[in-house]
Amino acid sequence: MRIIAGTCRGRKLLAPPGVTTRPTSDRVKEALFSILSSRIDFADISVLDICAGSGSLGIEALSRGAGSCCFIEVNLAVKKILEKNILVTGIKERSEILYMDAVKALHLIAARGTCHDLVFFDPPYDSELYRGVAELLDSSDILMPGSILVAECSVRKPLAETYGCLKRFDRRIYGETALELFTLEKK
Repeated sequence: MRIIAGTCRGRKLLAPPGVTTRPTSDRVKEALFSILSSRIDFADISVLDICAGSGSLGIEALSRGAGSCCFIEVNLAVKKILEKNILVTGIKERSEILYMDAVKALHLIAARGTCHDLVFFDPPYDSELYRGVAELLDSSDILMPGSILVAECSVRKPLAETYGCLKRFDRRIYGETALELFTLEKK
């Protein structure tokens, strides 16, 4: 696993051992960032990486110029890998890690009043978090109109086309992985 582009290009990232996480492959990450680069300018955007795991997606966004990334991770062993990846890439000053459950973290972020331009959401494929997190992102002010949510899920379990004002605009299949991209329309 490596950083594909930007200031950290070529740096290798650690992946958590075992099967508790499923890091996004370099091929899928490269395709995703190609899609995103055609829609957004990464310069100084605010990123949220939910169920961050190794932090590969958030770190890639920071490498490409994002101003900040808040990583959410509930597993302590995985959080330690994430911390090492943040240190090795030199992006600590633009990073925050919330070591807690995704829903609790989103309530905390909403209470802070911080908005994010881009959200990565990659929970375990059998997770029950998809609907709850999408609905919370829709109903809070964590996103602003035009913000993008990228959800990684199983190709066998597609997500809904809409969650309130979150509307799916693209779905790509890579083997067993589906990338579903949503944008927040005006509320």
